[in-house]
Amino acid sequence: VQLQASGGGLVQAGGSLRLSCVASRSISSFTLMGWFRQPPGKQHELVATVTTGGSTNYADSVKGRFTFARDNNKNAIYLQMNSLRPEDTAVYYCAALSKSDGIRWGPGTLVTVSS
Repeated sequence: VQLQASGGGLVQAGGSLRLSCVASRSISSFTLMGWFRQPPGKQHELVATVTTGGSTNYADSVKGRFTFARDNNKNAIYLQMNSLRPEDTAVYYCAALSKSDGIRWGPGTLVTVSS
């Protein structure tokens, strides 16, 4: 399975971006999908995940600002990011977990939030 993320860019603090991740096969085949990020000089961290049952989980730092969405018809997941802060600057990765393939990562997309 391949994942392709897009939508990153440069935005001012308080602005919004929408990240997209398209999978090479039906996303309903995945047990869990999610977004992770790696800020400059820091470890990877979870941003948001969703299970096949629709349960979502958000990092405390993004609750109320970021929203996870999915479109099964387009084999895509999205991350709507509002009220962006400089500390949201990171490379964002989408990931998918399935019984057949384990965990797969997309190549990442850079989000830069200027103050």
